[in-house]
Amino acid sequence: MNLSAWDLFVDLGFISLLLVAGTIIRAKVRWVQNLFLPASIIAGILGLALGPNGIGLIPFTDQIGTYPGILIAVIFGAIPIATQSVKFKEIAGRVGSMWSYSQMIMLAMWGVGLLFSLLLLNNVWGDLNLGFGLLLAAGFIGGHGTAAAVGDAFAKQGWEEGLSLAMTSATIGVICSIVVGLAFIKYYSKKGETNYLARFEDLPRELRTGLIPPEKRTSTKMDTVSSIAVDPLVLHVALVTIIALGGYYLSELGQTMLPSVTIPAFSLAFLVGLAIKGIMKKTNSDQYINADVMNRISGSATDFLVAFGIASISLSAVASYIVPFALLLLFGLLFAWFVFRVLSGKFFGPIWFERGIFTWGWITGTTAMGIALLRIADPESKSKTLDDYALAYIPIAPVEILLITFAPLMIATSQHWLFVLITIGASIAIYLFAMLRGWVKNEKKSSSQSRSIEANSK
Repeated sequence: MNLSAWDLFVDLGFISLLLVAGTIIRAKVRWVQNLFLPASIIAGILGLALGPNGIGLIPFTDQIGTYPGILIAVIFGAIPIATQSVKFKEIAGRVGSMWSYSQMIMLAMWGVGLLFSLLLLNNVWGDLNLGFGLLLAAGFIGGHGTAAAVGDAFAKQGWEEGLSLAMTSATIGVICSIVVGLAFIKYYSKKGETNYLARFEDLPRELRTGLIPPEKRTSTKMDTVSSIAVDPLVLHVALVTIIALGGYYLSELGQTMLPSVTIPAFSLAFLVGLAIKGIMKKTNSDQYINADVMNRISGSATDFLVAFGIASISLSAVASYIVPFALLLLFGLLFAWFVFRVLSGKFFGPIWFERGIFTWGWITGTTAMGIALLRIADPESKSKTLDDYALAYIPIAPVEILLITFAPLMIATSQHWLFVLITIGASIAIYLFAMLRGWVKNEKKSSSQSRSIEANSK
């Protein structure tokens, strides 16, 4: 299909229309508010239903499945510029339990998902791709961004259905994170296992509708340069685009040098971002780049990625894998339940529920889903869950990027068992390390018990 610039503009225009429609639906429809569905997911579902993969009302081009691969390079390229530098010693001293718990879970889900598939699914359905089990972590623990990266890598290796399956995994994961997460909140609040629970009706209106009133808006100091020279937003967008472009050309260069190995553009964009961040710090020019603006650009790219990614899902491809795919996702939900119910108690004691429900949100959906659940379970952030996770994620991010980058590569080179050994072995090693450091408590008091102990101590 020969595409013109206007064809690409039409794609962008229609997905923008759907994003606006999704925002309105989130603001006005009560049951959608109860599910905390982001506007980007609503837009993607509408695009899937109304686009070429649905009833064909919206004339998307056949390139909508390509856009997520570009947008993920933008997202990963922005990460180094927006991230603050913190020493690991400082992190370990303050949030060692949160770091070890989160890192261990991330590694384990990548490993056990692939192991489950290799031992069971690939033996029953012999024509499955060896990397089929990676769809679990790619969709659940990574969300649509990781799904786009891993799915795009599989597509380049010749497994075209991998992208649709990864996007479907991420979409189902997000829905399960909220629906099941809300059920957990209701159930464990009745059992007295929660500490700071708020009713849905008591949540701030802007959290339910997604619309922030003027008096509650925060300002971002983005005027780091004078608009007489260049608009500050243009400067930030240009920088991220340059980084993503550098990642793309490095990927193309690698392809010419090593035709049998495809290094994803997003992972190389991350490296380019690190290099540019280092240069900017050396030249003291980083003071003219605002981290909040970079995060906004990354967030905007994520919204478009999710919408395009869901709209591009091939329902026929998903249907052809429906039974093994359903079993894989069910296994993932059971694993996430084990993390929530068992491991969170071992690491966090009396505040196991607050930290566990946040973790349930991000290991089945996205960090945003975890935050939404946490705002119900801990509306005043008394458990400091999000503060600790934000700090703990700094050393986790490079590991996540390595997993996303090398998982498809190791599958392509028939090193699937080595990948299982590395991920599960590292996860066990972190757990043992956490035990030695005293971060694993091996006990869990209920919330009512902890409150009683506190009262008696007073």
